[in-house]
Amino acid sequence: MTTLYQQHVDVLIHRYEDAMAHFGLDAIVLASGEKSYYFQDDHTHPFHAYSGAQQWLPFTLGAETYVVLQTGKQPTLVWPVRDDFWHAPNPVPGGDWQKNWSIIPAKKNDAWFSNLPKHTAWLGPQPITAAVVCDGLKAYVDFAKAVKTDFEIQAMRRASERAVAGHVAAKDAFLAGMSELEIHLAFLKASQQTAAQEPYPGIVGLNEHAAVLHYEHKSIEQMENSRTLLIDAGASEHGYASDITRTFVRHDDDFSALVNDLDTMEQKLCRSVMSGVSFRDLHQDTLVGIATLLHDHKICALSVEEQLTKRIPQVFFPHGLGHLLGLQVHDVGGHQTDSAGTLSKPDESAPFLRLTRTLEKNMVVTIEPGLYFIPMLIEKMQAEMVNHGCDMARIQHFMPYGGIRIEDNVVVKDDLPENLTRETGLI
Repeated sequence: MTTLYQQHVDVLIHRYEDAMAHFGLDAIVLASGEKSYYFQDDHTHPFHAYSGAQQWLPFTLGAETYVVLQTGKQPTLVWPVRDDFWHAPNPVPGGDWQKNWSIIPAKKNDAWFSNLPKHTAWLGPQPITAAVVCDGLKAYVDFAKAVKTDFEIQAMRRASERAVAGHVAAKDAFLAGMSELEIHLAFLKASQQTAAQEPYPGIVGLNEHAAVLHYEHKSIEQMENSRTLLIDAGASEHGYASDITRTFVRHDDDFSALVNDLDTMEQKLCRSVMSGVSFRDLHQDTLVGIATLLHDHKICALSVEEQLTKRIPQVFFPHGLGHLLGLQVHDVGGHQTDSAGTLSKPDESAPFLRLTRTLEKNMVVTIEPGLYFIPMLIEKMQAEMVNHGCDMARIQHFMPYGGIRIEDNVVVKDDLPENLTRETGLI
């Protein structure tokens, strides 16, 4: 990991020196951010460092930490020193990583930034007044973040391993008849994290709750007849996220057959994640796949072509196929086409598609097709579309199961992609 980290820092130095030359800057400061508080309270929100600062360090950054970059100089880490008997000490982590850095301990009110060069830009929250405004700098560095270094991919691999252990434990808890809360606790224990440490709040939905895309509750009541578990939950390794979803079923029936066929389709999509492929095209392939499933499982009698024309698949699969993954779960730059910040927004046929770029080697993306029985969307279809061709009795039969989502994290390659989720053995 030490060698990978050194290579990682070298890549980042090259990227930022290129940015400083492009914008005529003497220095760039990356700020992790400060803690924020609940209204009229002394309790803070969970803290997540600005990804631009976190990207430089091989451990999870806290608040009020700064990375200072100047061309031709070793990166500087400004580390917060606090006179504080309320909280645990905050020493600089040890390790070989320090050989790449100049480390400056600083108290909150220290004017360490007074010695910065004249043309210093600031990325992150709470910029100092002395920083120059540099339009386009954020887009310039965000565009490059999409292509991951080997160090970053290794971190995400470890995050996947921990999350997969949690998914296996969640499946066992579901089959044992546990509640949504108990299933979530089983996931957290096996993935070795607290809820505050999750890269995003884990989704644990039983039965009809699996049809709520971002279901945010955790029922404490055990269900007598829990047919379906949809769990969307990940873990992180010094800021780098995994984002994994599985749909588990209790019975071998026609809904489990639908799950199996969606899983087969998802794995085929994952194998298509190669450099030069348009993610828009992969999303369109997914719509074709959903239409095929709806027809094959006698949910919709219309042909695939008729379904696509009438946008029937979007009723059952209303979100995008996936997104960039990294220091942010929905990583930055997904709609950018170049470092200048030119955007390629999704069109009306896929308004929630978070990634419209052409894939490049060592991007990491999620592939997450879904098929849901969402009452609101089905009612809207019935009200607005006379000849929808859907078997409403069959749909009513599937509604108590909620829905399906299957999500893997995949590294783009020139030929065979690397599926970080499946390589751990999770099926």
